[in-house]
Amino acid sequence: MQLLHLYISPDHNYFGHHGLPAGESPMMELESIECIAGKGIVGDRFFEFKEDYKGQVTFFSQEVYERLCAQFQIKDVPPSIFRRNIITQGVDLNTLIGQEFEIQGIRFLGTQESAPCYWMNQAFAEGAEEAMKGHGGLRAKILTGGTLKKSV
Repeated sequence: MQLLHLYISPDHNYFGHHGLPAGESPMMELESIECIAGKGIVGDRFFEFKEDYKGQVTFFSQEVYERLCAQFQIKDVPPSIFRRNIITQGVDLNTLIGQEFEIQGIRFLGTQESAPCYWMNQAFAEGAEEAMKGHGGLRAKILTGGTLKKSV
């Protein structure tokens, strides 16, 4: 598995905004991120969100991003638009649901799909929520801490 992009955001744009306008907190791309076991990624909006939170870190597939860009004829929109922390290449993230896995010496537990929501229709393209169903990414818990770095 390659790690192509690593993102954090200090605040929520969609989570907790139902019936309100989307937030404007940017996703910040970093060369490395600090993962703290049981807490999340330092500096991210879900860091210490709540005890034993199932989405301490989120993953999204570059392959799905490329498919969606082609399907909706989208150009020049970065994968950060989906507001996932780690953009991967070379792994089917759905196979990691319910599994422990290791990246760069850090252990994770895949908890569930990071299901798309209606905000994806606004943020990316009309129809994106439906097109992403079953491919919205992966939510995971951080089991051991450490620093993740981009693979490329």
